[in-house]
Amino acid sequence: MTFVKRGSRRQIAFEAAGLTDLLENGARVAELQWVKDTSLATVRIESGQATFEHAREFGRMLAGLHSHGGDRVFGQAPPGFDLDEHGAGTMGNEMLPLVSGGERPWGLFYAEDRILPYLASAMANGSIDSKGADTISALAERLKDGVFDTDDTPSILHGDLWSGNVMWSPTGAVLIDPASHTGHRESDLAQLTVFGVPHGEHIVAGYEEVSPLSEAWQERVGLHQLHILIVHASLFGGSYGNQTVRTAARYT
Repeated sequence: MTFVKRGSRRQIAFEAAGLTDLLENGARVAELQWVKDTSLATVRIESGQATFEHAREFGRMLAGLHSHGGDRVFGQAPPGFDLDEHGAGTMGNEMLPLVSGGERPWGLFYAEDRILPYLASAMANGSIDSKGADTISALAERLKDGVFDTDDTPSILHGDLWSGNVMWSPTGAVLIDPASHTGHRESDLAQLTVFGVPHGEHIVAGYEEVSPLSEAWQERVGLHQLHILIVHASLFGGSYGNQTVRTAARYT
């Protein structure tokens, strides 16, 4: 059985390219059956339970995925996505800035392409006020100054790894709906905890069996959650704006 998903040409092309890139770099993803201009089909995933061992194996898989991408730059599109044609990727119904090259430090990339592009729309819908915008702008300047940069090299990310995009099958975790690009590996792990994920401590334990995380990574979880939070503030407004500002204020 298959699951058919419809969207814009950009959305479908970006998702298909992301699923392909993730698969080719060791992730277990929904299996593509076919891709058309505005739709794609994947093999339907049988539902199962998230066990401790499945969570650890998921962590190991994620660490393996993140070991790839060091030859790319932060914010780079998947190889199969035609950036000249589409201009940007997508994250849900939001645009996702992407590049084809041009090396930048992580903090500069994160401020310019993962936080600031969504601030105006979050202000327009009233979820972030001018005081909140000042807080976010102040954080963006600290990011650009490299205050939070680590020695981590670029990693291939799922890019929208909230818990709803992890399907638990009888044989373990399967990733769906990527917004894949090259970024900081801590971003995928941080996104998992925004809305809660089963057995999170076992996911981290499995991850660190393969690739120990950088010193003080726990202190940066909120920082790496800011992208998905401000995207939600931009798309849905409401309390997401306050949550974004409160999180940003911890790092200013």
